[in-house]
Amino acid sequence: MNSLLCSLALAATVALVAGRPQYAPQAYAATQDKFIPIVRYDNSPPAGPNQAYSFAFESGNGIQVQEQGELKNPGVKDGEAIAAQGASAYTSPEGVPITLQWYADETGFHASGAHLPTPPPIPEEIARAIATLPKLVEEPQPIAYSAAPVAPQYYTPTPAPYNRYGRK
Repeated sequence: MNSLLCSLALAATVALVAGRPQYAPQAYAATQDKFIPIVRYDNSPPAGPNQAYSFAFESGNGIQVQEQGELKNPGVKDGEAIAAQGASAYTSPEGVPITLQWYADETGFHASGAHLPTPPPIPEEIARAIATLPKLVEEPQPIAYSAAPVAPQYYTPTPAPYNRYGRK
C-alpha cells in the first residue's frame, strides 16, 4: 500500500512538472554582422552668442540624419530655450522608406512623417454638433455686486459641557 501511494505521488509530480511551460529562448532576427561605414559626417559644435550648432551623417546602409539648432533669447533669465530642427531617413525592414521631420522649441517636440499615426477624421454629425454649440450657449450675465462692505463672519463652535463620567 505504501509503495502504491509513493508511486501515485511520484506520477503526479512528474505529470505536473511535464505539463509546466518549458523555457524556450525567443527567436530574434539575425543581427547584421557586417561593417557599415559612415560615408559622410559633418559637425559644427556650438559657437557664437546664440550657440548655433549643426551636424549630419549618412551611413553606408542609407541611414541619413541631420540636425541644427540654436539658443533662443541668450542671457534672458527664464527665457532661454534651445530651438532645434532636423530630419532622418532610413528604409524599414519591410523595404518601406521612412522619413521623419521634426522641430523642438519652448513649445515641445513636434514630429511629422507619413509613417506616423494620425487621428481619424471627425465624423460629420459630430462636426455639425460642434458647429452649433456656440449658438446654443447663452452669454453669461454679469453678476451685480453690492458696493457696501460685508463684515466677515466666523464660526466659533461652543464647547460641549464637561462631564467627568461621560454621561449626559
